[in-house]
Amino acid sequence: MDLGISGRTAIVCASSKGLGRGCAQALAEAGCTVVINGRDGTTLEATASQIRASTGATVIPVVADVSTRAGQDALLAAAPKPDILVNNNGGPPPKPFRDVSREGLLEGVVQNMATPLELVQRVIDGMIERRFGRIVNITSASVLTPLSGLDVSSAARAGLTAFLSGVAREVAHANVTINNILPGMFDTDRLKSGLTKAAETSGAALEDIAKQRRASVPAGRFGEAEEFGKLCAFLASAHAGYITGQNVLIDGGAFRGNF
Repeated sequence: MDLGISGRTAIVCASSKGLGRGCAQALAEAGCTVVINGRDGTTLEATASQIRASTGATVIPVVADVSTRAGQDALLAAAPKPDILVNNNGGPPPKPFRDVSREGLLEGVVQNMATPLELVQRVIDGMIERRFGRIVNITSASVLTPLSGLDVSSAARAGLTAFLSGVAREVAHANVTINNILPGMFDTDRLKSGLTKAAETSGAALEDIAKQRRASVPAGRFGEAEEFGKLCAFLASAHAGYITGQNVLIDGGAFRGNF
C-alpha cells in the first residue's frame, strides 16, 4: 500500500534502537525524510546508515536528550516544519511503589508526560496551518492494565493520554491527528533487561523466564519492532485522517478485555 506520505518529514524521538527505530524504518520505507534521535552518537549514526542503505531515504541523526529544551531545539532545527511527530522516550526502571521518591515521580512525569506535550505544543500550529499533521505517541499497555513495578511510567503515560485526548478533538478539523500506540511485550533491550533482572531475582534460568513470558501471550511470542513500525507508519499515513484520539493496543492478545 502506498501510504501517501512520500516527501513528508518525520521526527521520531528515541529512535536509535527498539520501537522508535522500527517506526523510523517504516516511515523511511514510506518515502519520508526522517529525523532520528538518540543520546549515543555511535549507535545513532550506525542506525542512520543502515536505514539509508535499506531505503534510500534521507535520514538525519540528531544526538540529543529530548527531555531537555536544548534537545528539542536540536530536533526542530533539523526539521523546522515536521509533518509527522512520533513521541517516544525511555521509561523509568521498574520499582516497588513504596520505594518511589518524589524526585523519581517528577522525573517520570518529565520524561513520559511533559516532554511529549512540549513537543506537541511546538509543532502543532504549523501542522494546522499546513492542513496536515500526524502525531503518534508511543505509550504502553500499562495505560490499560496495571503492570507491577511500572506505576510511575503508567501514571505519566496515562496523564499524557488524558491530556491529549481533548487536544485531538480540537485539531481534527485541520487534518491533524493524535493517536497513541500501546505496546505489550516486544523484543527490545528494555524487555531483555527486565527478563535478566527477573532471572537474577528468582534464581531461574533466563530462557525459562522468557518462555513463561511468551506463554502468557496468546500469540505465543514477543512482538517485533518492525511490525510495530508498520502500525506507526499507517497511523501517520494519508489514509488515517479519520482516526484520532485513539489508543491502539498491540500486544499479541495479552490484554484480556472485550472492549
